[in-house]
Amino acid sequence: MRRIIVACSTAAALLLGAGATSAKDEQAQCLAEIAAKYPLQHQEWDFNSIFGTYDQAALKRGFQVYKDVCSACHSMNLLAYRHLSGIGLKEDEIKAVAASVQVTDGPNDEGEMFERPGLPSDKFHPPFPNEQAARASNNGALPPDLSLMAKAREGGPDHIFAIMTGYEEDPGCLKQWMNQGRNFNHAFAAGGFQIAMPPPLSDGAVTYADGTKATVPQMSHDVAYFLSWASEPNLDSRHRIGVATILFLIVLTASFYAVYRKVWSDVH
Repeated sequence: MRRIIVACSTAAALLLGAGATSAKDEQAQCLAEIAAKYPLQHQEWDFNSIFGTYDQAALKRGFQVYKDVCSACHSMNLLAYRHLSGIGLKEDEIKAVAASVQVTDGPNDEGEMFERPGLPSDKFHPPFPNEQAARASNNGALPPDLSLMAKAREGGPDHIFAIMTGYEEDPGCLKQWMNQGRNFNHAFAAGGFQIAMPPPLSDGAVTYADGTKATVPQMSHDVAYFLSWASEPNLDSRHRIGVATILFLIVLTASFYAVYRKVWSDVH
């Protein structure tokens, strides 16, 4: 009798194990199909070429998307408001942006902390006071800091654009494995195409000062553009220095060659 029970238990375990393995194989196949169906699409970024520079109009639009939408959850702890001069904002505009937030400062003469309007020298005001508060407000997920996001993810701005435009209501074959509180995003392969962040953009979510129509692709492109600048604000000057260096080396090489021909002309 005991042998029969052991044999039955072993058979049941084998069947359960086989079922679990089959389910994992199905899920892996589903993930592979989604990845093949949605390869990373490359967008046009005018700053990517050797002579490329940032378009300040696009930078301003991207900052507006970040300020009006993304900053509700995502910090940019490595940027100060004074850095916004790099996207073409004037001094009074930077002061107005900084003063729109309240910053904790102190202690004062009584040894107490106090709130004051932000200054251009302040870092971007974070949406949450600490990591625990951020997780508590986002179902346990921690919204990443965006200061270096364009450098931290493979694909850079292409990846950011793909995430912002990759939401779909129908997860297709992944439906049976979707976790509660997660959203299907065909660009978020690192998370199994399930992302905690709900779709942050919708058409008309912001009103651009320059009159540009605020569609989801337009806003996604603009905020990816701004985040690329944030991760490498000195790109324009590096390109200028690089071009000047190449021109200098060309002239120097030509000069050396001319001197060489002059020195050895009598020998030949």
